[in-house]
Amino acid sequence: MLKKCILILLDGVGDRAYAGLGDQTPLQAARTPFLDHLAAMGANGLYHAARQGEALPSENAHFAMFGYEPEFFPGRGPLEALGAGIDLALADVAVLAHFASFRQAAGTLILHNDNPAVDKQEANQLAQLAAEFRFGQIDVEFFHTHKVHGIIRLRGETAPFFTDTHSFCDHRPLVEPVPLTGYENDARAVDSAAALKAFLVYLYHLLQDHPLNRQRQLKGLDTVDGLVTQRAGQLKTVVPFSLRYGLKGLSMASGLVYHGLSKYLGLDWIKVTDTADPGADLAQRIALAREALGDYDFIHVHTKAPDEAAHCKDPHKKKSVIEALDAGLAKALPPLLEDPDVLLVVTADHSTPSAGPMIHCGETVPLLFCGQGVRRDSVQQYNEVAAALGALGPVRAMELILMILNSLDRGKLKGLMDTPVDQPYWPGVYEPFKI
Repeated sequence: MLKKCILILLDGVGDRAYAGLGDQTPLQAARTPFLDHLAAMGANGLYHAARQGEALPSENAHFAMFGYEPEFFPGRGPLEALGAGIDLALADVAVLAHFASFRQAAGTLILHNDNPAVDKQEANQLAQLAAEFRFGQIDVEFFHTHKVHGIIRLRGETAPFFTDTHSFCDHRPLVEPVPLTGYENDARAVDSAAALKAFLVYLYHLLQDHPLNRQRQLKGLDTVDGLVTQRAGQLKTVVPFSLRYGLKGLSMASGLVYHGLSKYLGLDWIKVTDTADPGADLAQRIALAREALGDYDFIHVHTKAPDEAAHCKDPHKKKSVIEALDAGLAKALPPLLEDPDVLLVVTADHSTPSAGPMIHCGETVPLLFCGQGVRRDSVQQYNEVAAALGALGPVRAMELILMILNSLDRGKLKGLMDTPVDQPYWPGVYEPFKI
């Protein structure tokens, strides 16, 4: 009987077809004998964490995969703040921010270089310049996380309902921070947008004739002119994962957002690092997961490598990364295939296109369940097209965690109420009958 689940998350592994790969996706074109072996051993299907065609970021997709409704999602800003260890109260607003190069035209700031190269000393100096600001009753603070990136915290009477300033494309104007539709008369949203705008303008003028930029100009480098911002949010109150689904969870990932998401949902986490060998990284994480099975019921093993390769806009590079990951799986997974207690789930959070202007795209990703008692279908390959013929069919959003509970014999028969809250798992954590 299956008792434990290891969810192997190949971030962004789904893609589109490219002529240079014989009109195949990188996953179709890649040589993946071990993933194909897993597909032949289990049940396959196609997954989307929301609706087909909707391009999701990793944090929203993971939130659904872990079984939570969109209305409880706090935003990426707060999740990265939690992951970075930044003090964040429920009333605070957190916004992702990073330094960039601008050009001015007719009083408008144009994004010139979204990722200027800065050394460690320059990054620290920029962070110090942006550290503190006050606008009215709102305190604005910048916390440096890595390279040119950081998080802005707004503290006071604030709300996260305002636009990004990042245009996400070089040579396009930045976006004016204004309240979202429906919040134009919300004083907290209006004041938060105004405080952010004042801070960004202040920093832009501070950097215009700063010695740091004069030195960069002498070296022929782009100036660093200010911050662009995106994905503001505010923490909410959620039911911890262990209480909501009856599973003690662990996450292994390298990004701040996954550490923050784990903290937000009450999962334990292990901080892992990425090297130049994604296959070896994945094998090491699976080995750690195997060691942790005695203490956890649900283990999330994550690799960002396919997504990062796709962001390079090189389908061949993504194909090579997928092949390396397959080799890592072949090295580490066989002992787990022999464990009758373990359900293996292999999928992705979203598709990431290896060409074109989109950051992520809305196509489905392959989903695989493998373990004792799992139906076996006729699918012989692990990819976005072959999986469409599998027994799992189309799987959406929170259905994934319910399917995991079902496979672990923890799914509750609809209508049973052994707890005051209608939990989706059985047996629930209930009050014993007393006489």
